[in-house]
Amino acid sequence: MDEWLIDDERLSIERKSILPGEGFFYPDTVEEAKREQEAAERLEEAEGVVVADPDADGLACVALVREAFGAAALLPASPHDLDRALAWVAEYAESGADVYVCDLCPDDAADLEPLADLTASEGDIRWFDHHQWDPDLTTLVRDAGVDLTVGESEEECTADVALRELDADFEARFADLAAATRDHDLWIREDPRSDDLADLAHWLEPEEYIEIVREHGADLPPDAEELLAERRIEKEALIEKAVERAELREIGPWTVGVTYGRCSQNEVAEALREQGADAAVIVKPAGSASIRGTETFERAHEVAAQVNGGGHPKAAGCKPDVYDDMLDYAHHWTTRGAVAKQAIVDAFRRLSEEPTES
Repeated sequence: MDEWLIDDERLSIERKSILPGEGFFYPDTVEEAKREQEAAERLEEAEGVVVADPDADGLACVALVREAFGAAALLPASPHDLDRALAWVAEYAESGADVYVCDLCPDDAADLEPLADLTASEGDIRWFDHHQWDPDLTTLVRDAGVDLTVGESEEECTADVALRELDADFEARFADLAAATRDHDLWIREDPRSDDLADLAHWLEPEEYIEIVREHGADLPPDAEELLAERRIEKEALIEKAVERAELREIGPWTVGVTYGRCSQNEVAEALREQGADAAVIVKPAGSASIRGTETFERAHEVAAQVNGGGHPKAAGCKPDVYDDMLDYAHHWTTRGAVAKQAIVDAFRRLSEEPTES
C-alpha cells in the first residue's frame, strides 16, 4: 500500500475526522515487535521501572516516582496491553528492580498472569490507581505480593494517590500538578490549566512531557503554550465536525448524545452537555469509544463494562467487539460508526431497564 494513502498531512479536516491515524494501518505484529525491542532497551539495567498509561495522569505519576527516587524507566501501556507490559518487565528488567504500575486497571485475571514471574524478582512492586476495580482482581493482585493502593474513583486521580503514597518530601508544584491533573481526569473542569496538561501529554513524546512537568509543574513554559496554540487550530476543527454529526437520543430516563469522529472527546462531550445531554458517546475511527457522564448520569463505567471496557462513573472507555475484518472497519468509517454506536446505545438501554432499588 502506498504510504501517501494514510498520510495525515494530506487529508482535509473532513476526511481526517472520519479516518483513523496512520498508526492504525500498521500490523500489530510489526508494532508489537518494535515496542518489545524498545522495552528491552529501556529496561536494560534499570533500577526502577514505571508501567503507566501515557496520558497526563500516568505521566504525572512517572514524574513523581523520578522526583522521589531518581531515574526510573518508563514503559508506556494501555489497559488493553497490560499483560504484555508486565511480561516484558518480568523478562527484561534487572532482578531486584523496583516496579511501579500507575493509572492502569486490569480487565480480567488474564491480564495479571505475568505477575507470578514479576513477583519472583527481589524488587518491590507497587501499584497505584483510581479506577473501579473488581474485588476478585484486587485480591489476586494483593495475594501475589503487590502493594496495591486504589484511590477513590470520584475524588482522586492516580497522581493524587502516588503523591500521597510515595515516601518523599515533594515541592509544592507537584501537589499543584496532581490537583490540575485531577481536574481534567475526573472532568471537574475548574482549572483552565488542566486541559493544557491533557493536550500537551497527548501531543508530546512522554519523556518530553515528563521533563516539562517535573520542572514547571502545571504552570507550563511559553514554548509549551505556543505549541498548544498552534495544535489547537486543528483540534477545534475536529471537535466542530464531531459536534455537527451528533444526535441526541432519548434512552430510558436519559438524553444521550451520540457522535463519531477523531476528536478530543471531553470537549465534544461538554458541547453535547450544553445541548441537554445527560451522557455522551463519542465513537472513534479506530473502533474504540469514550463515554462521558454528567451530574445527572454517573454510570458511564457500567455502560462501558457491557461493551468490553470500563472506567469511572463520569468517564469511561470501551471498544465494542464488532470488528471481524477490514470490511467491518470499512463499514465503520463509511457509516460513521453505526454498528459500534448501536452496541453502546443498546448497553444504555439495558441499563435503563434494570430494576431500581426500592
